[in-house]
Amino acid sequence: MRGHDDQAAHLFSYVSPEQRVPADHPLRAIRQMTDRVLTTLSRKFTRMYSTIGRPSIAPEKLLRTLLLQALYTIRSERLLMEQLEYNLLFRWFVGLNIDDPVWDPTVFSKNRDRLLRADVAALFFRAVLDEAKARGLVSDEHFTVDGTLLEAWASLKSFKKVSDEDPPPPPTIPGIRR
Repeated sequence: MRGHDDQAAHLFSYVSPEQRVPADHPLRAIRQMTDRVLTTLSRKFTRMYSTIGRPSIAPEKLLRTLLLQALYTIRSERLLMEQLEYNLLFRWFVGLNIDDPVWDPTVFSKNRDRLLRADVAALFFRAVLDEAKARGLVSDEHFTVDGTLLEAWASLKSFKKVSDEDPPPPPTIPGIRR
């Protein structure tokens, strides 16, 4: 029997993002590493921020988001915020609840710059990389793919019918070179 294509929006969900992310997903191990590193940086965060005023983006969430941007090669902060809007895995990794609003890209950039100026982002990435190396999760192999080659390979125009004989050369017209 054919299933129905019902698309009713549900008001409530009883499954947490924690339950949705598979236990063996690679981001789980990375999340554990980042949480350990972020715990060691907590005092630095406290010294960087004022005790008064409006709360900013939590530096822990900001750094986890920047790590996702690097891991998934998301080319802009606008696209990164778009991914955070609807990607449940990314929300789980960063620490955003389903109903939490995603930050404006400009606000995100300004908060990121604060961490870059204080060299906290560099400390974070170095510590995560060192822990990943210690656990044997990092390879020194380099692999690069040129996206234009992928597009060319996928192009229908690049497919040619294989035949037993070569096609005849095009006719030549006197005085015109090809």
